[in-house]
Amino acid sequence: MGMSRNRVLVIGDGADALERVRSSLRDGDFEVVCATSGEEGLEVSARVCPDLVLIDLGLPGLDGRATCRALRSRPRTRRTPILVLAPLGSEADIVAGIGDGADDYLLKPVSPEIVLARCRVALRRWRADAPPDPVPLQVHELTIDPAGFVARVAGRRLELTVTEFKLLHHLAEHPGRVFTRYQLVDAVRGADCMVADRAVDGHLVGLRRKLGDYGHYVETVRGVGYRFRGV
Repeated sequence: MGMSRNRVLVIGDGADALERVRSSLRDGDFEVVCATSGEEGLEVSARVCPDLVLIDLGLPGLDGRATCRALRSRPRTRRTPILVLAPLGSEADIVAGIGDGADDYLLKPVSPEIVLARCRVALRRWRADAPPDPVPLQVHELTIDPAGFVARVAGRRLELTVTEFKLLHHLAEHPGRVFTRYQLVDAVRGADCMVADRAVDGHLVGLRRKLGDYGHYVETVRGVGYRFRGV
């Protein structure tokens, strides 16, 4: 059985030049997934989890820069290599785009072969820099997989919010240790995870409800905070 191909999400309109790029990527043994707008690209990225994203800067609706920022704000694409195709004379956009999280810019017109080569380089660099995937946590029938950002009870996937998952993972990583609300806020704070200290209570109520019979794993320590007691 052969190795799986790298999946590239190409976000751009159906112009002939972009179609040649897509064809070159397919010929280069990439699996190519397409979207024609920023909004569609975000929806597709959440569904297929691409290894690399190629964005045309001049997208209709949600533009290329906004799409790049949105991808960087999401856990599953926060570290995914992003390459942007930009028109000549857009140096200011390039400088700003690097700040938005793009890994590389290619000025149009650009040959499909160069795009293919830059995609391969970006993936090699990403693999060299990537830390090993975190190990899933297993507590009886509860499995917490930080790499896949998913938790399961007896094989059943829990529909957790980003904040609920981060709280569960952080508590379970330190069984028996008591955390104050402020410490939990610091642990889960991120671009995609906004939570006030008192709001932690509400998130943990929701988490316990979704854990069902395992809700008692998250224990309140009156006057102090919370701890994970998975025994």
